[in-house]
Amino acid sequence: MVLKPFKPPLLLQRPSQPAEHANTFRDIAGPPPKKRRISSDSDHGATTTAAAQLAAISKPAKPTKSFLAHRKPLGVVSNPAAATEKSQNESSGAIEGYYTVLWRKFTTKKNKTWDGDGVLSVIHGYAHLQDLDGREMGKTMWKLPLLPGSTLSVGGKDVEVDSLISKEDFLAGRPFLGGKLPEKPTAPTSFAPTNPSKKAQAAADKLAEQQEVVEISAAAASKPAKIKFRNPLLGRPPIEIKQEEKVPVPRHDPTSPGALVMKRPKSVRKGKQAVDVVVDPFISRHLREHQRQGVEFLYECVMGMRESGEGAILADEMGLGKTLQTIALLWTLLKQNPVYEDPPVIKKALIVCPVTLINNWRKEFRKWLGGDRIGVFVLDEKFNKLTDFTKGKQYNVMIIGYEKLRLVQEEFKKGSPIDIVIADEGHRLKTAQNKAALAIKSLNTEKRVILSGTPMQNDLGEFFTMVDFVNPGLLGKYNLFKREFENPILKARQATASEGEIEKGEARGEELQRLTDQFILRRTAEVIAKLLPPKTETVIFCQPTNAQAALYRAVLESPTYSTILGSSEASLQLINILKKICNSPSLLTKAVSDDAKPNANITALLASMSPALLKAGPAASAKLQMLDTLLHQLHTNTKEKIVLVSNYTSTLDILGNLLGALDYPFLRLDGTTPPAKRQTLVDRFNNTPRSTCFAFLLSAKAGGAGINLIGASRLVLYDTDWNPATDLQAMARIHRDGQKLPCFIYRLLVKGAMDEKIFQRQVTKTGLADAVIDSKKTGNSFSPEELRDLFSLDEKEGCKTHELLGCECGGKGNVSALEAVVEKNTDAGPTWGTSMDDMAADEEDDDDLPTVGVLMSASRVNMEEQERKITERLLKKRNKTKDGKEKIQALMKFLHIDAECVRAREDDVESLIEDQILLNCLKEEGSRIAYLFTKTTG
Repeated sequence: MVLKPFKPPLLLQRPSQPAEHANTFRDIAGPPPKKRRISSDSDHGATTTAAAQLAAISKPAKPTKSFLAHRKPLGVVSNPAAATEKSQNESSGAIEGYYTVLWRKFTTKKNKTWDGDGVLSVIHGYAHLQDLDGREMGKTMWKLPLLPGSTLSVGGKDVEVDSLISKEDFLAGRPFLGGKLPEKPTAPTSFAPTNPSKKAQAAADKLAEQQEVVEISAAAASKPAKIKFRNPLLGRPPIEIKQEEKVPVPRHDPTSPGALVMKRPKSVRKGKQAVDVVVDPFISRHLREHQRQGVEFLYECVMGMRESGEGAILADEMGLGKTLQTIALLWTLLKQNPVYEDPPVIKKALIVCPVTLINNWRKEFRKWLGGDRIGVFVLDEKFNKLTDFTKGKQYNVMIIGYEKLRLVQEEFKKGSPIDIVIADEGHRLKTAQNKAALAIKSLNTEKRVILSGTPMQNDLGEFFTMVDFVNPGLLGKYNLFKREFENPILKARQATASEGEIEKGEARGEELQRLTDQFILRRTAEVIAKLLPPKTETVIFCQPTNAQAALYRAVLESPTYSTILGSSEASLQLINILKKICNSPSLLTKAVSDDAKPNANITALLASMSPALLKAGPAASAKLQMLDTLLHQLHTNTKEKIVLVSNYTSTLDILGNLLGALDYPFLRLDGTTPPAKRQTLVDRFNNTPRSTCFAFLLSAKAGGAGINLIGASRLVLYDTDWNPATDLQAMARIHRDGQKLPCFIYRLLVKGAMDEKIFQRQVTKTGLADAVIDSKKTGNSFSPEELRDLFSLDEKEGCKTHELLGCECGGKGNVSALEAVVEKNTDAGPTWGTSMDDMAADEEDDDDLPTVGVLMSASRVNMEEQERKITERLLKKRNKTKDGKEKIQALMKFLHIDAECVRAREDDVESLIEDQILLNCLKEEGSRIAYLFTKTTG
């Protein structure tokens, strides 16, 4: 018997297998079978009908061949270009479109990969390629439509279109910021009609059912003959033991009257439940409506509910309670969590502020939360150490100054992490290289909040720094921001900007506002105007004394004056000298010692002054004489207190001597006052009677921010600072929450001198000092003629500032306050203060109004529309000077009063002054008041 070699039975016959196992026998049974054709190449048979598909699958599949599962007929997608904007340049007929693309450098490699993403814009017949940082990568001529998948070459790079974007998204810059673009349309998988008929739909459903049956039968036939033993218990679903879920119980009752309930998160992790976060009623009952909204806003930001990060900027004006809102937020985060049974959101909080405000913060915590609820730590090397906060559990909140933080930032890394940082007066962090900002960033804390009472939108570079501090990376890198946002916005504001540049700049500005509105909250003092007593602000223009005018002229007539005009450094020092003359000529003897490096020309100028002029005493100051009269009237006729603010300690010395000579008790806070004693001085002034403390001397630089001096109802701003925000903060010290008396604020200026020039530039939002300092960098320095005009002394009658306004009131109260009337009466027509000449002049331009002599039916005339147009023209005319220039609207809200009209006993003008103390000063013999602007709000 001939023995044949043994052959395994599996090699003799191949069992039928499903499609997924077809590759197992590829090497044994030869190549796999061909796939069944499911569509025709002919034009009329582009789509397989349902009947043909049914016939194709009705035949039983051979057991040796794998079965290819058939799909439902897919829909034909319409041309994507039809759904997008087809904005064309009518003049050139070029197609306009915007796309996200993939790009790579040209290569001959077989396996090519893409180098990066980009944005392609086809405008005016050219295709411009940019990377996601906004850099231009090249351009080429292109006039053909592009679809997803189209390829082209731009600037030596291969480009493939990924998706289309709208023109609005491109102009807004969303592709460069990683903004969420509209979702891409689903890619087509078949060319079947998108809306099939009922018969076709029924056939397709039947086809799907049969396909499912065939798949099941094929799978059953492919099972092996022998199956391993399986424990039947393992196949049963596990028995679920239902446990009673705990009902989340919030820390405070959300249904109680006046409860402040925070927004719930959209989702929580698996196995957890959301619970209401309710602000402690102990503190929420003290919150006003705008403060409740502020707490809700801050909570949503730091909890990441606003899709902009975990940072926020609270930019409320002074007096709206930013400190209280912050304390309510911290107390809530320290005690609660929106996820039930999870620990509180934060454990350690750090408040960074100017050193002058440390005790004020500590006092506010004690005021609103008491001394037992929360541990507040203030570093004092004599009695405590930093480790008491970083490694201990007694303290949850630490208050530290900006300067001190830079010194101890490394120590924070050795203890418990900081969960949230509050930066008070955060406008100090206005540069990327600011050491305090770098120290805060080194803490690696994502939750950051900036508190600032001054707007930050004036300089886009500083604005970017603030935004990037609280939400890093939201606006990209600064180079990208400058190229794609700052430059287009600034270009759009130029007079020579084209329509395209204006459109792009406006779109970028709107997108920037949309992004930042998510985490920036700004409210003005109008929110609480009805809750506070009225405030009267008066700008007093004092006539300079003979000694002041002589000294001023001597400086400008000095032989070295022309040389000084050619030096920026010397010009700045000359500005300071002229400001000191305005305050008091006696300050000139300290002018050289106040400058760290006095200019040689300035030293020579002072040396050339007459000793008789330099020896002029404090009595030679017009502002000091005015203040002397005001203090006497206030002390004699009222029971009120007063705050005197200056930017110079040497000026405070003179004011202190004046108060001492009058025997009026006072307190003083300046840069030399120890930080630990500053809040004690403030409390003493607010809580003691006038007989103990009548006046408070305050340095604007040392304590002009965050200090409440509600014990006084009068404030005198003795001199003017270059930064308007400094003056506004100083003037807001008395008109704050808790004030019970009407407030009066006086700004003293010397008429025609440097004081008035600085005030004019404050109102018009231009900085003379910045222009002089930056002249070397920008080349836009003042000409000698312009500097001579700035340094000149205007000794003419009247008020130069009032002349610049173009107001025709003649110093009798600016009764042409038409703007306020229009705001209150929307249906107002011609109002009082409108002369017949004005009406006749306006009628010359009324082309769209009926001409004189034409009779029209009353039913055809819209009288309200005519009155509205007349009012708009009157308002427009009154808001312009005789030269056609726009008036300074901020000063048009004041009453303009010439002191001579008051001294002439004109009753109609005298009745406009509601401040009896100021009226007495005006009428006093020898009064130095020449002109005044006054405004009452509230």
